[in-house]
Amino acid sequence: MRVLVLGLVVLAGTAGAAPDTSRRPVARAATEAGLADQGRAATAGIVPARRVAMIGGATSLRPSLRPGGIVTRAMARRSERRKGQLCGDPDLQGEPVGFVPGRIKGCGIEEAVRLKSVSGVALSQPAVLDCPTAKALKRWTDTGPKPALRGTGGGLASYRVAAHYACRTRNNQPGARISEHGRGKAIDISGFVTQDGTTITVLDDWNSRNAQLLRSMHTAACGPFGTVLGPNSDRFHRDHFHLDTARYGGGAYCR
Repeated sequence: MRVLVLGLVVLAGTAGAAPDTSRRPVARAATEAGLADQGRAATAGIVPARRVAMIGGATSLRPSLRPGGIVTRAMARRSERRKGQLCGDPDLQGEPVGFVPGRIKGCGIEEAVRLKSVSGVALSQPAVLDCPTAKALKRWTDTGPKPALRGTGGGLASYRVAAHYACRTRNNQPGARISEHGRGKAIDISGFVTQDGTTITVLDDWNSRNAQLLRSMHTAACGPFGTVLGPNSDRFHRDHFHLDTARYGGGAYCR
């Protein structure tokens, strides 16, 4: 019995004693050439950088923030945007047109563009405009319709374009002055379509539960555009916003 007890005491003391030092795990053998190959592969996005260790395990490369494929796709999208940009702005997408002659005196555009989208918002039909008017449409889009519709149907997806360049008189009235549409300085917007397909139109919603949205967008246009006309202006504009970049000595004309 005494022998058994002494044996248990010795075993207990041995199990509780910790070694003074412990050896580090030995790093896997690797050659400098093999690690260099892995480093190049990590840079190319083939092997994750965090798997590449330097000899002796002392240091390792930082993890790559973005896989190479994601960067490549982002660069491709940026290149496409630049390829389709108008007026030196990638937020204005479409194609250049150049000189547009007018069939009657006072019409025409020196350097026209055919705008298809602005700040990611599609146009229901390409609009032929000059660059100052395209840029004004962008400023209005960013400060008026997009913020106003941010919480509606997932946000603004597209504009319903009622009119753009047309060589005609104001409101098509005989003997009237040439419209700003005839100079490529105007665009008419009749409705707004959200991401979920909801459509808000000037004709149907000016006095509906969406009235405040439309009125805030109408107000925001006064500044980027020199002339802003809507349902409260006259019978010719009861179903759309007329927006043009004509400038007046007394400031913008908005009704």
